[in-house]
Amino acid sequence: MRVFCFNKLGTPTLGARLGDKSVDLSIAAPDLPRDMLSLIRAGAGAMETARTAVEEASETLDTSALEFCVPIADPPKVLCVGRNYAAHAKEGGAEPPTYPDIFMRSRLSLIPHNAPIIRPKLSGNLDYECELLIVIGKTARNVTEEDALDCIVGYSLFNDATLRDYQRRTTQWTIGKNFDGTGPIGPEIVTPDELPAGCVGLQIQTRLNGEVMQNANTSDMIFPVAKTISLLSQTMTLEPGDLIATGTPEGVGYARKPPVWMKDGDVVEIEVEGIGILRNPIADER
Repeated sequence: MRVFCFNKLGTPTLGARLGDKSVDLSIAAPDLPRDMLSLIRAGAGAMETARTAVEEASETLDTSALEFCVPIADPPKVLCVGRNYAAHAKEGGAEPPTYPDIFMRSRLSLIPHNAPIIRPKLSGNLDYECELLIVIGKTARNVTEEDALDCIVGYSLFNDATLRDYQRRTTQWTIGKNFDGTGPIGPEIVTPDELPAGCVGLQIQTRLNGEVMQNANTSDMIFPVAKTISLLSQTMTLEPGDLIATGTPEGVGYARKPPVWMKDGDVVEIEVEGIGILRNPIADER
């Protein structure tokens, strides 16, 4: 099943999809929570109720006409793994890490599918990064790799768009990763039963104005999904609704000669096999 959030007369509203059939959960299952974080916190039973509602609903949605919202508007944490693909580490002049590089994103940096990524007045060095996104479904502390996948409620897509000059102003990457309106997420959260365990073996791509810029496989991760969750849970409690971006492969714009920066009017697409496409135009800050 796939769950998503869309704008309904100015109100973020939950929807769900099975195959080509999409429904408005506020109509099909009015007793369910009305926001994604509350739905996830309600547990597996609530997700199963949503699935049944899609199967039984007679009134459907045309998703091509929807204005998507960020799936989880106020996630407890947005954790990001840096240099999780060896070839990407090397293209940036670094050795592959032996322990994951972790940084965090602000919720105000997040934007939905089809919304413009804002290129700020302060910098033109706006780069793309395709990433698989993990959505945590239950509280996790000190979980083993063997049990880690049981903590996942679903997967989504993330573009860790980065202002490279600001990223390099300090040894910490946070400032270049947290400009408002630079973190596309969505459009859907896909439940694990639709994908290989741990999302292993999936093609991951970035396309800029239709040209393939990044093209790799999730099997290339240094720290796969289960190991990433296990390592993070050793140091902090993971909570329902936490988001974990799992890193980007080689092919980023700054490593090209000459560098490629996203600019006003461009369109960037992130795709992970079996999950979908996250599409966003680029717009200059007004």
